[in-house]
Amino acid sequence: MYLRKIYVNNFKNIEETQLEFSRKINCISGNNGEGKTNLLDAIYYLSMTKSFFSSTDAYTFTFGEDSAALNGAYLLDDNTEDVISLGMKKEGEKIVKKNSKVYKRISEHIGRYPIVMVSPADTALVNGSGEERRKFLTLVLSQIDKEYLKMMQQYNQLLLQRNKLLKMDSVCWELVETIDFRMSLSADYIYKKRCELCSLLEEKVYSYYAALSSGKETVKLEYISDLHEGSLDEILLKERAKDALLKFTSRGIHKDDIEFTLNGMPLKKCGSQGQQKSFLVALKLAQFDIMKQLHGITPILLLDDVFDKLDMQRVEYLLSLVSGDHFGQIFISDSNKVRMASIVERFTDECASYEVAEGVYRQL
Repeated sequence: MYLRKIYVNNFKNIEETQLEFSRKINCISGNNGEGKTNLLDAIYYLSMTKSFFSSTDAYTFTFGEDSAALNGAYLLDDNTEDVISLGMKKEGEKIVKKNSKVYKRISEHIGRYPIVMVSPADTALVNGSGEERRKFLTLVLSQIDKEYLKMMQQYNQLLLQRNKLLKMDSVCWELVETIDFRMSLSADYIYKKRCELCSLLEEKVYSYYAALSSGKETVKLEYISDLHEGSLDEILLKERAKDALLKFTSRGIHKDDIEFTLNGMPLKKCGSQGQQKSFLVALKLAQFDIMKQLHGITPILLLDDVFDKLDMQRVEYLLSLVSGDHFGQIFISDSNKVRMASIVERFTDECASYEVAEGVYRQL
């Protein structure tokens, strides 16, 4: 499966463009701020129906415009083609179509065209709050498990109801107990899937990082959850007095986290920028492997500004790896087109190259 072509209209600084891509490697070059990342985000948006960088569409539209559109043609393994059309307005609902047929629910689209993005923004996974790492788990699992996405939506709705009840002057604890029971059912499933994913990630991250660093350091990741102690309804019962005082739900899978370590020390505090970048690349490559293994479809891989903070030895290893048969279609962005071309041509001649300036693309 690969994205054969894309049409972009009023998406960020891209007013209008239509591009055709290689089934293997696609290089996007240009100075900073010209639109390299915006194209990769448009490709990501087609798969996930949202931006990689923002949970709201408020920053999606070209300045002064109130609507945007994306259209992409995916060539599938059986040589058939899916055409995905996505339209959005500042005032109005988002509409997603597959072969001219509107999805009843946008969630039906998630996971059909799996995608993995490596970006400088990934540093939030190391340096940001636990919310960033929970989003990462949900991003991966929502593409390979429809039930997980459903359970997450149910849990979040119930959590919102529970917190509203806790804020009332007189709390109806019978209703809280009912919500706790239903939350526990969703939480058990979410916890189980997160445990399984983190176990798979740890093994693969260890392997990829060892290759990127030539085995000089050892990395680990550990899933941290209140549910290690028992079922959620039991935990919530114990914390009832505390939650009543705080007026919100203090424990649950919405507090889960992942701890990243380098040689037994916190990666956030002890890892250099290069080590953190190597870890994040290893994490995303592990995500790719797991999604391919569990989904059965090779994801599209987006490498945004991948050369930043990686030495040439690690860059060359990464490109030699992703240009192999295990990986499918790849998009790489870099500000230096000569550097990118000289490295990429060592590994494959199946490549399409574009240069962008002020949101306008030209093929090289």
